[in-house]
Amino acid sequence: MGSPKALLAFGPETMLQRVVRLLDTVVSSVVVVAAPGQPLPELPGTVTVARDEREGRGPLEGLRAGLLALPDPLDVAYVTSCDVPLLVPGFVRRMLELADGHDVAVLETDGFAHPLAAVYRRRTLPRIEALLAADRLRPVFLFEAARTRRVAPREVADADPELLTLRNVNTPEDYAEALSAAGLGSSHPR
Repeated sequence: MGSPKALLAFGPETMLQRVVRLLDTVVSSVVVVAAPGQPLPELPGTVTVARDEREGRGPLEGLRAGLLALPDPLDVAYVTSCDVPLLVPGFVRRMLELADGHDVAVLETDGFAHPLAAVYRRRTLPRIEALLAADRLRPVFLFEAARTRRVAPREVADADPELLTLRNVNTPEDYAEALSAAGLGSSHPR
């Protein structure tokens, strides 16, 4: 993309600011996890910023940092990446509902689990730390070890077909399509 996705302009805000704003309409607390030294755009004062303890360890390291920073008495977190600017708050709400009674609820499409479209309970921390200590960095290892509900797209779409909007922005074409879908015209990454 040529620039960090978190800082990529998306209308009057950055992509990360947009995702934070959307999440803030659904959850009681937002935690943003970044790599050590990673620049972030200005965020609301209510947002907690956590940093990975060790760089380059993937989503499990970020998940660990985020769950550790989760304010008490919160027990559950919806986890996403910053490159889903078309995220629908109703999707997050539905995933939280589907997580009831499970350690993890993860969206699964065509046999692929989406670790950054999932709900995690704080009690998964010991498993996450054990996996990190053993250099087993793939989230699928956590899904195998925890009480996991694999959520089929129809379970979300049954509630509202518009909820399934997890298009990631990975290319300039994806970026232009997302801007257009959001009614923001098209632009090019800076």
